[in-house]
Amino acid sequence: MKLNERSLAFYATCDSPADNAGFLYKRGERHTAYHRRWFVLKGNMLFYFEERDSREPVGVIVLEGCNVELCDSAESFAFAIRFGGTKSRTYVLAAESQAAMESWVKSLSRASFDYMRLVVRELEKQLQEMSRGPAGGCGGSQELPWKAKPSGLEQSRERLPALPATPPKENGCAVWNNVLGAERLPDTSGHDEEGTPRPPPPLPPRRRVSNGESAGAVAESPSAFCRLHEQYGREVARLRQDWQQKRRGPQP
Repeated sequence: MKLNERSLAFYATCDSPADNAGFLYKRGERHTAYHRRWFVLKGNMLFYFEERDSREPVGVIVLEGCNVELCDSAESFAFAIRFGGTKSRTYVLAAESQAAMESWVKSLSRASFDYMRLVVRELEKQLQEMSRGPAGGCGGSQELPWKAKPSGLEQSRERLPALPATPPKENGCAVWNNVLGAERLPDTSGHDEEGTPRPPPPLPPRRRVSNGESAGAVAESPSAFCRLHEQYGREVARLRQDWQQKRRGPQP
C-alpha cells in the first residue's frame, strides 16, 4: 500500500477512533531537549502534533519491528521505542504520570501486526484444543455427562394424569359401560364409595310446544316418562339383586 503526506494527514485527523491519545514529551534526535507534543495512536501508526488542535502531524512512527521498554532518562516516566538494526533510530518519550506511562507502554506494545498475529495464532490453538474435546479423547466433540433438565412445560405434562380413552359411540350416543371401570354396576343407593350422599341428577330440560303439536300430547308426556322410569327401575333393581346373589355365592 502506497501512502503520501496528504493521505497520512487525513488519516491522522479524521474522525476514526484512536487507540490512545495524549500529551507526551519527545526527546529530539540531535538535541537532547524534550518537547511537549500531542500524540495520537491509530492502528500501528503513532502520529505526533505540535499542538492538540494542529491540522497536520509533525511526524509519524510506524510501529513494526520495534520494542517498547522503560529507560533511564533525565525526565521522569520515560520509555523508549527501539527498532532493530544498527542505524535505526530510537525514540525516547516521557509521560506526565505513572498511570499515563503504563497506558502508553501497553497500547504501543500491542499496536504492531506481529502482536496481532501472535494473538490470532494463540486463539486458533485454543479453538483447536476445544474442538478436540477433553484430554485423552479422540477428535470430535464428546457428549456431556450431564443431562438437560426438562422445561416447565414438559414437567407439567409429566405430572398430568393419563386421560381415559374416548368412549365408543352407538347411533351417535356414547356407551359409557365400555370405559375402564365400567365392569362395576352402578350404585343406586344414592351414596358414593365413602358413604357421602350424592346430589340428585339435574332435571331434564322442559320440552317446548311446537306449533303443530297439541297440548294434549304434551300433557301425556310426563305420565309416559313415569311409566318408563318405573319399568327401568324395576329392571335395574332385579339386575342388582341378581348381582348381589352371585357375589355372595351359593348358599350351603
